[in-house]
Amino acid sequence: MTEEITPLSNELDLDFSAQEVPAPAQPGSDTLQQNALMREKKRHFSLFSRIPVNLTLEVASVEISLAELIGVGNNSVLELDKMAGEPLDVRVNGILLGKAEVVVLNDKYGLRIIEFNNKELGELAL
Repeated sequence: MTEEITPLSNELDLDFSAQEVPAPAQPGSDTLQQNALMREKKRHFSLFSRIPVNLTLEVASVEISLAELIGVGNNSVLELDKMAGEPLDVRVNGILLGKAEVVVLNDKYGLRIIEFNNKELGELAL
């Protein structure tokens, strides 16, 4: 019967070789392992909590000539590249990570995150 299974297992890339089965866990050992994993995660997160990052909210931008910039003064108005009400860009250390809208919270400006792409967080380490 093993001869019949072998070609099929090779074709499907299956492994039927004997493997060491872990010993049955002692009562409560799952909880101990989970607690150990949680402590390890907290330790890693406490390390991250000490790394400063610069979070900025980019309203919009405009490209103007140097001559136009020289002409800017009090009460000058420059048209920006976003429509009123559009979500604003959230950047962390210059890397675009999401969109947000401005809210007022306890008489201070705040951000309501509309979308956040934490997949790009890896770029912060570069």
